[in-house]
Amino acid sequence: MIILVLNCGSSSIKYQLFNMVDGTHMMAKGLLERIGLNDSILTHKPTGKEPYKVITDIPDHTTGINMVMAALTDKKYGVIDDVNEIKAVGHRVVNGGEDYKESVLIDNDVKRNIELFSELAPLHNPANLKGILSVEKLIPGIPQVAVFDTSFHQTMPDYAYMYALPYEYYEKYRIRKYGYHGTSHKFVATKAAGLLDRNLKDIKIITCHLGNGASITAVQNGRSIDTSMGFTPVDGLIMGTRTGEIDPGVLIYIADKEHLNVTGVNNLINKKSGVAGISQLSSDMRDLELAAAEGNEKALLALNMYAYKVKKFIGSYIAALNGLDLLIFTGGVGENDFKMRAMICSDMENLGILFDFDANNGVKSKDKIISRPESKVTVMAITTDEELVIASDTRYIVEHHTV
Repeated sequence: MIILVLNCGSSSIKYQLFNMVDGTHMMAKGLLERIGLNDSILTHKPTGKEPYKVITDIPDHTTGINMVMAALTDKKYGVIDDVNEIKAVGHRVVNGGEDYKESVLIDNDVKRNIELFSELAPLHNPANLKGILSVEKLIPGIPQVAVFDTSFHQTMPDYAYMYALPYEYYEKYRIRKYGYHGTSHKFVATKAAGLLDRNLKDIKIITCHLGNGASITAVQNGRSIDTSMGFTPVDGLIMGTRTGEIDPGVLIYIADKEHLNVTGVNNLINKKSGVAGISQLSSDMRDLELAAAEGNEKALLALNMYAYKVKKFIGSYIAALNGLDLLIFTGGVGENDFKMRAMICSDMENLGILFDFDANNGVKSKDKIISRPESKVTVMAITTDEELVIASDTRYIVEHHTV
C-alpha cells in the first residue's frame, strides 16, 4: 500500500510517500517552507534519485499541495507515474477537541468537525482541511485518515487542563486546554527512551517541539501530564507569529485603543505577533540570527525573549514532574538551531542540566546527546518523524475499515 502523508503547519508542508507493502519503505519526502513569505522553498528528496529545490512564491497551502503532487509524478524526479497509485492519504490535523482520542477515517462528519475546530486552531485546521479537500479533487474516492495533535494530551489531569473560568463555560463550550504537537511529543519521547535503552514509563521527560509553532510537554510514565499550548495553539511559548501566553488584559486594552473587533484581535495574536512582531523583520529564526549578528537590536531581543520563555517552561515542568531525567529538543528549530539550544540550556546547572556546548555546536537533523556525561539530566537533540506515525495509523485504520 502506497500512502501519502501530508503535515500542514502554519507556514510549511511536510510530506512523505511510503510504500508499506513489505515493511516501511520511504519513496520520497519533501518540505515546503516559508509559505506566504517571499522566496518560498520546495525541497523534494526522492529515494534513489537526485534531490531538487525550487525557490518560488507559494502564496497558500493549496498551491503547495499541488506542487507536491507534481513533484511526486515528475518524469525526472518523481517516484510514481500517476497520483492514482496512492492508495490512502494520512493528514496531521491539529485540533480534534475532546471528540477524537485516536485517529479516524475521514468522512463528512469529520470534515465538518475539523472546520468547526478551526475556531480553536485558525492557522492550522483550515490548512489541514484544504489538504483534505485538495486530495479529494486530485484523487476522488481515496481513503483519507485524520491523525490529531490533541489525542496524546487527553491524559492530562483535570487540574492541568481546566481554566479558572466559571465552570459553565467548560460545560457549554468545552473550554479547556487541549494541547498540540502531540504526535511529535509522543514520537520523540518514545524514540529517545529507546536510544538510551530506558523504559519510557520509568523516566521523567520534557519534550520541546520548537519551530514556527512551538510547544513543550511534560511526560510522565509515557503519558502527557501537561503541555504549554492551551485551548488554541496560540498559548504558551513565543512563536513565529503567535504571542504565546499573555496577560489577557493587554488584549482588552489594545482592542479598546486600536478599535479592534474579534477578528482584529485574532489576527493580532496569531499572525502579527511572536518573533515577527517583536523584530519587525521575520518569523524565520534564521533571518533573525543573521540580523542579530549584524547588530539588529530588535532581532536580538526576539531571540532572547524566545529562549527565556522556553527556559521558564522547562523549569516549571521540572517542578510539575518533581524532577527530570531527559530533556529533548525537536522540531525545525529544536533539531537544527544549535545556537538557540545553547541559549536555552545555559545557566541551568542548579536544575541538573550540564550542557555540552562543544557537543551541541553544529548539530543539525541528528539524534545526539548534547549534555555532559556527568549531567543529572540527559539532554538530546532528536529528529521527529510525525509522518511515520501518521502513515502507520493510516494503514491500520484503512485496512481495519476494509475488513
